Amino acid sequence: MGNSKLKIFIPHFYLVWSDDLLTQKEFLTLQKFILSQAWLSVEEQKELISKLDTKSPPSRAQLNDWKSQIETVLKENNSIKSIFEMSLVLSGSDSLMKDLRTDFIKLENDLGISGVEIIGDLKIAENTLTSSYKGVTTFEIEKLTKILDGEQALIINKVKSIISRPEFAYETSTDINIYRNKVYKWCKILAKENLGNMAYPKEYGGGDNIAAYFAIMETLSYHDLSLVIKFGVQFGLWGMSVHSLGTEKHYAKYLKDIGSLKLPGCFAMTETNHGSNVKGLETTATYNHEEQTFTIHTPHQKAQKEYIGNAAVHGQMATVFAKLIIGGIDYGVNAFIVPIRDKNSHILKGITINDCGRKMGLNGVDNGTINFDQVVIPKENMLDRFASVNEKGEFESPIPSDNRRFFTMLGTLVGGRIGIPRSALAAAKSGLTIAIKYSDKRRQFGPEGGSEVPILNYRIHQRRLLPKLAKTYAIHFALQYVTSRFMARSESEMPEIEALAAGMKAYSTWNTTAVLQECREACGGKAYLWENRIDALKNDTEVYTTFEGDNTVLMQLVAKNRLSEFRKAFGQMDAKGMIQYVYENAKTVISEKNPIATRNTDEAHLQDDKFHLSAFQYREKTTLASAAKRLKKLIDSGLAPYDAFNVVQHQMIDVTQAYLERIVLEQFQIAIASIKDPNSKTVMVKLCQLYALSQIEINKGWYLEDGYMEAVKTKAIRKMVNQLCWNLRPEAVSLVEAFNIPDSCLSAPIAF
Repeated sequence: MGNSKLKIFIPHFYLVWSDDLLTQKEFLTLQKFILSQAWLSVEEQKELISKLDTKSPPSRAQLNDWKSQIETVLKENNSIKSIFEMSLVLSGSDSLMKDLRTDFIKLENDLGISGVEIIGDLKIAENTLTSSYKGVTTFEIEKLTKILDGEQALIINKVKSIISRPEFAYETSTDINIYRNKVYKWCKILAKENLGNMAYPKEYGGGDNIAAYFAIMETLSYHDLSLVIKFGVQFGLWGMSVHSLGTEKHYAKYLKDIGSLKLPGCFAMTETNHGSNVKGLETTATYNHEEQTFTIHTPHQKAQKEYIGNAAVHGQMATVFAKLIIGGIDYGVNAFIVPIRDKNSHILKGITINDCGRKMGLNGVDNGTINFDQVVIPKENMLDRFASVNEKGEFESPIPSDNRRFFTMLGTLVGGRIGIPRSALAAAKSGLTIAIKYSDKRRQFGPEGGSEVPILNYRIHQRRLLPKLAKTYAIHFALQYVTSRFMARSESEMPEIEALAAGMKAYSTWNTTAVLQECREACGGKAYLWENRIDALKNDTEVYTTFEGDNTVLMQLVAKNRLSEFRKAFGQMDAKGMIQYVYENAKTVISEKNPIATRNTDEAHLQDDKFHLSAFQYREKTTLASAAKRLKKLIDSGLAPYDAFNVVQHQMIDVTQAYLERIVLEQFQIAIASIKDPNSKTVMVKLCQLYALSQIEINKGWYLEDGYMEAVKTKAIRKMVNQLCWNLRPEAVSLVEAFNIPDSCLSAPIAF
């Protein structure tokens, strides 16, 4: 607008065009107003109306010029309170223009413009709390990394160094054969570095360090997850089944070759018709006393071994789980070493192997099906630590009870239920690192007239990611606890440890599934691109909720374990005894469950770790007692125990969930108590508070129903979760950097 007096319209034109849409109403209002102003010449009216042509809207440069002129006026004239005052300054404050105040104020009203509000927005655009919020580091990242790595820091750093080498660059080919061979080569490199045999006894070439083996599995999971599973099948399932179920003769014959990957093998338990139900397996191992052999046989197609890792291409032997048949009598499921290929990779006689083909994820692992047609193996191939056939051809075992023997055998393989949740944890850490680092840099939207804002500054985005970061940190310390319990296990503790490992496998893998879905959405279309790795993490971990036991089935098993400690006393309990049981390990609840406590919204109380743990303990005890009470009532009414358990299955999930959440919170708090660095401790306390309160918020319906809290308190907790997310936002990037994931493994361009 060359004519200075026409600049009086700049604010109006900018406001109607700034949203890229001039409505019909806005056009007609402005056109009518311009044509009604006698102080404008015909030419000036035409020039102004030309600025309202929807077929030829103002360019971005024109809009920026108008915006710049407006901002200059506002900066130089702090006293401006209305659009008209701003217009006067832009037009040169001609005396004629001052008489137009009434007309222009009416124009603003007709356009639906609130002058005071818009002036305020334009003035503070660059100085909003949201737009100016930035990341800071209040602790030393290296110190927190050391706390996370703990005693295994040395082996963790060694593995990170290895997987950062050029030969571990990700495979980009979509040909699964090329991919599988690359993964196999990676496994060979790891075997040469003595990582595969880490858990085996030293006399057989191993490191005799199961804790280090779990740390290796978790650290490898920052890289390709097909590699992790291939590594776990070879050195964990195959190798550890020989070590855990076999005896000295098996160790001497196989372990060195398994640990060096000279002897690739499989773990053949799952059948088409029987997944989690190992007792129901139908493959048979029939003993022939005269020949001193076993005959392994698949009785029908649905009894074939299925989803067996290493079977389709590389495996030469397999630990096969089959029913032992002696003289026509079934002695239950036992384990046998069965050759399936020769050293030249030719499939042996009587063995039929089919490739499972392309899967949803983990396509670097060669899963296959195996059928056995009267395959004969020598007697010595029975893994006979817990059961054997003596010189007379009779079954014998140091464990007389069939049930106890079966569960003892499976209990030795509980390590898999520690390795998988730790692998899932690493995948969750990778996803969160990518999403949070991207969210810190990715700018979107912003205050009117201001620059775009990092999306991590938006509270809803913090809500999406930061409670999941807190939960992932909490699970880290809980899995450290499970590992240490497993390492120091005694025979009497094994049922509890097995249940804990099974539950944490479900809890961790479900968390990873939820985390990666949220990370995918939080990164928008960028996370849909292969190069940013979220797709691989999502697809590869999807099956984690299924293998090593279906999560829902595992949760039922954990609940049954929790009920077993309750069952003996439960039979004699009356209502009074039930209440006493609920309060036994949560005595503070008695004082808390009163009107003052249920309504307490004091900030110090809501952030108190004792309140958090007490609330979790109370829920755990109450859900367990409720389930037990209902179960007893159903059985007393004449329902068969099997049917009664079926009726209360949904409650079993609640029992386990409450138990696991209490364990996770408790171990997080214990871990924090041992941290010596004050700055690391401070940020961990905030994370722990966020984990505890966000879980209470998720379960607020239960707490409200039970009367443990009232609405005013759950609302206050919701506000506190919001505030904790806001308080943690500046440290979010530093918290994911503390995971210390190698850049080459993280790989995603959006994370850098």
